Amino acid sequence: MHEGWQGWDDYAPFYDWENARTQGRRDVPFWQRLASNVSGVVLELGCGTGRIAMPLARIGVSLVGIDRSSEMLAHARRRVQRSPHGHQVRLVRGDIRHLPFADASFELVIAPYGILQSLLRERDLGETLEAVSRALGSGGTFGLELVADLPSWSEYERRTSLRGRRGLGARVTLIESVRQDRQKGLTFFDQEFVERRGRITRRRTFTLAFRSLSVPQMTRRLVKAGLEVTAILGDYRGGPWDRRAEAWIVLAKKAG
Repeated sequence: MHEGWQGWDDYAPFYDWENARTQGRRDVPFWQRLASNVSGVVLELGCGTGRIAMPLARIGVSLVGIDRSSEMLAHARRRVQRSPHGHQVRLVRGDIRHLPFADASFELVIAPYGILQSLLRERDLGETLEAVSRALGSGGTFGLELVADLPSWSEYERRTSLRGRRGLGARVTLIESVRQDRQKGLTFFDQEFVERRGRITRRRTFTLAFRSLSVPQMTRRLVKAGLEVTAILGDYRGGPWDRRAEAWIVLAKKAG
């Protein structure tokens, strides 16, 4: 079976390039507002290249970012080293199912942009939510976002999804296929990045897998982990949620 952590090392060189053309910074102000309401340290699950971590650091948030991918973290470390706010961020390579932190270490834990859906087994999600509950202090907040309505996505094969420049002189093309295992609730993104620099062409192919989770399914699992759901949002401005909403965001608290 494909593991949810597979593919992310290969994706690392292209993650920021693709994300700038799809998600961009639309979600960043939301996480900044949420983090600005706490005085303690924030934990980001699946911090990747630092796309969320560094904007939080720029507004004075102290943050620990954890990720399993060494290549993603290498990109994040370069961001941290270049930034005058880098001292606000500590990066940890680790498994979000088994958080290597003392109990009640954080006032806020965030899981942006579908990171929990890369946990492909129910057991893995359960272990992660229990670890988050332990890591949160009394009254602490857990904020997460799900990729909206994955089962409704269309399957397609070898579609040219994006083209553009990356760095100095490199032209990148993303050729993508989407396939689904509806019985297991999994969606697979088969990605081929073709990078041309002068006469040299390099190809990198890998697969990313995500698990379908609805908002009601996630809220039940949060409650089981000892967290109280306080808000379900449908956009990054705090609007109400329904199944057709542009964003699926859930906020929960650890009981005091």
